[in-house]
Amino acid sequence: MLTYALIIDTSRDVIRLVWGRDVAEGGWSKTRCTMRLVSPYTLCAFVIIWTLFFLFIARYFLFSAHQSWFAAEEEKFIGELSFKIDNLDARNLRQLNTIYGEIKSVRDSLEELRLCTKHGNCSQPDQELPSLPQPRPARSMATLEPSIAVLVIACNRPTHVTRTLDALFRHRPSAGLFPIIVSQDCAHEPTAQAIGKYDSRLTYIKQPNMTEPHLPTSKKMKNTKALKGYYKISRHYKWALGQVFDQMSYQYAIIVEDDLDLSPDFYSYFSSLRFLLDSDPSVWCISAWNDNGKDGYINRQKNDQLYRTDFFPGLGWMMTKLLWDELKPKWPESFWDDWMREPETRKDRACIRPEVSRTKTFGKEGVSGGQYYKQHLQFITLNSEPVDFATRNLDYLTQDTYEKEFVSRVRALPVLALQDVLSGQRAELTEVQLHYSSNKDFEKTAKQLKIMSDLRGGVPRTAYKGVVSVIYKNRRVHLTSSQPWTGYPTS
Repeated sequence: MLTYALIIDTSRDVIRLVWGRDVAEGGWSKTRCTMRLVSPYTLCAFVIIWTLFFLFIARYFLFSAHQSWFAAEEEKFIGELSFKIDNLDARNLRQLNTIYGEIKSVRDSLEELRLCTKHGNCSQPDQELPSLPQPRPARSMATLEPSIAVLVIACNRPTHVTRTLDALFRHRPSAGLFPIIVSQDCAHEPTAQAIGKYDSRLTYIKQPNMTEPHLPTSKKMKNTKALKGYYKISRHYKWALGQVFDQMSYQYAIIVEDDLDLSPDFYSYFSSLRFLLDSDPSVWCISAWNDNGKDGYINRQKNDQLYRTDFFPGLGWMMTKLLWDELKPKWPESFWDDWMREPETRKDRACIRPEVSRTKTFGKEGVSGGQYYKQHLQFITLNSEPVDFATRNLDYLTQDTYEKEFVSRVRALPVLALQDVLSGQRAELTEVQLHYSSNKDFEKTAKQLKIMSDLRGGVPRTAYKGVVSVIYKNRRVHLTSSQPWTGYPTS
């Protein structure tokens, strides 16, 4: 304010000297002005004061521009750090320390900027702060890690696929990280119209081969025409997976049938477990499904508990392009899911499955004719309380750790007889083993417990190293082989 007053007073004196009239008198007329001799000192003061004024204004605008630039850079940088932090895993402490160091560096640079602007000795913004990252284009979450394609397999059920797609979009945290691709077989127009309503929100592809599959002739398979659907499904899967991995070049895909409901943490579950597919060669798939996940057979309070299983569960599962490159040349003409369970295909690799399912099928009717639906599938419990798996340490699922901490612990538990388990005896034992001696004995025991009793490729559903874990009458029961574990019998 003092500078402004000095400028105004000096300007008034100069005008009075030059024009011969006081500005305060209400203006002047050039014809009535009388030129007077101006003191050199006065003119010098006038020039100096106005120069200082212009320098002050220039400094003000330079400071504002400098601050605006830094604010924009700070906002960009904080945005990027927020994306990193949102996607941090509890395992990545080194990454967290690195980000903390970056934040500290920015804080120190900000303090340096404030001091230099306060004293007026800042240089140009693009030369002043070498510790700050250079301006970069804004990035979305999808650029921080590879996208995971969500492949929906559809055919001729428009209401089913609509229900599944609505759930996928409702829970999806990022369109960039989880692009949705719908592959339709059957050329069913009502289903095509239902998918088309989602327009550009998804990628819509159509299986082009509508020819009838070649069915084998065998005396043991008299009604091969009834199996036609299984051949078409296997053909569709092979084509759709080829499109996702070979044509669209995705490295990961979650495969979802068109009759699945999803839990709110469906995407968190898969994205947080992807690291196992990359780091543990003994893991070949991540599944959202628990075959024995009926109410009363699971612990809902342990909805963050995950397991390894030798049985391929399907019903919402994730695989890699690396696995696809291995399976593609050998893909079967039919019954692709049972083929995945064969020892020659599985190669002693495991999937990850949850205590409480992250998917639930509502497809009572389909190619399988509702197999197992009335007895088991309709009673599967869908998780309703979201778990932020990104904050959980999931390293216990790696092969060495899991076998030391889970399998060894189970084998050391007390053993109860089947009748004691069925009748609830020894209630003080909250976790026990229940032995079976053979595949046939397992089937008999499982039926009495009313859990899934069938085996595929010699492996019971949900089993890992022969261990099938369920809750029975509020007690954790592990069905285990009575013999030292040497592998699944092939007979």
